[in-house]
Amino acid sequence: MAAEAASALGLSVVVLAERPDDAACAVAAEVLLGSPLVEADLRALAVRSEVVTFDHEQVDLSLLRALSADGVVIRPGLATLEMAVDKAHMRAALVAAGIPVPAHLIVPAGPEGAVPAAAEIEAFAAEQGWPLVLKTARGGYDGKGVWSVDDMAQVAAVTAPLVGQLLVEEMVPLEAELAVMVARRPSGQTVTWPAVETAQVDGVCREVLVPGRLPPDVLERARALGQAVAEIAGAVGVLAVELFWSGGVLMVNEIAARPHNSGHWTIEGAVTSQFENHLRAVLDLPLGSPAPQHAQVASVNVFGGAAGEDPLALLPGGLATEGAHIHLYGKGARPGRKLGHVTVCGDDAEEVRERAWSAAMALGTPRPQPQRAPMGRAS
Repeated sequence: MAAEAASALGLSVVVLAERPDDAACAVAAEVLLGSPLVEADLRALAVRSEVVTFDHEQVDLSLLRALSADGVVIRPGLATLEMAVDKAHMRAALVAAGIPVPAHLIVPAGPEGAVPAAAEIEAFAAEQGWPLVLKTARGGYDGKGVWSVDDMAQVAAVTAPLVGQLLVEEMVPLEAELAVMVARRPSGQTVTWPAVETAQVDGVCREVLVPGRLPPDVLERARALGQAVAEIAGAVGVLAVELFWSGGVLMVNEIAARPHNSGHWTIEGAVTSQFENHLRAVLDLPLGSPAPQHAQVASVNVFGGAAGEDPLALLPGGLATEGAHIHLYGKGARPGRKLGHVTVCGDDAEEVRERAWSAAMALGTPRPQPQRAPMGRAS
């Protein structure tokens, strides 16, 4: 989607992909096969690029630090990436800045067969109550690297094979989840899209509602909090800030230093999409307006159904839904895999939501029963 936005601006995108069938390969101007964890592959990308940027957090900060020292322009920069890559570092930085976050401990994982910081975890559980949420500080995404645990026996079972640092967090009593997308240039110009309501199932985003069902003052507080986090992180490009709303308090759960699932609605729903503004920002070009173009927007993710049918084969059914903007990512279909999204814009909140779900279900997406994800899920 970033490559599609680049094409409209006359820009070329070079993609470093691990497999020739990765979705971006179909639309990139140039494709390099390799890994972001291999220095030679990163350097091959850098020599072909004016700016190196990212669409995930699975990067090696030491390799990027070496490239930066050699003059490679990396945006966002290393300080921002460290917050996005390392949840323990992110939590500590936000606490130091006075940003509300869930109650938590940061503990080491291992050694194998032992519960790390068992006394500290037991004391924390006595204060916060079970269940707790365990999260790997690095490497988690879409609910991976996140566990809800009910007692110390489950803590031991989860932590035995892990290395590195862990976050031990309270299970926040959830009323709603929100997300705020911010775009920021190196020169400091910042634009912020409206806060949106998100819904998760099994730690994975299923739908995004704009503006959602929370009071306007809460949405405005969330927008301001997201912008403050972007300033603290020194973000360049798009930064996604995921928030919890609980007991009248907004708190930051996760950040992602890249275009994000909760901002896909901006392609049709806003004056300037998150993808276009990310490109503008990392190239230090003037940013476009984040204003919504419609009173209501609903975006629903397309997932592989139990039969594993490719949604492309079901495309006529999806397109039969009036106003459905369908984006299929070209990924191989399998049950439970995120394969695309559908956005519908209009004036009536429930109507656009139901039409978005109608198109997604026509493409094979199972509609889950509403549920709340564990409060420590990964972004």
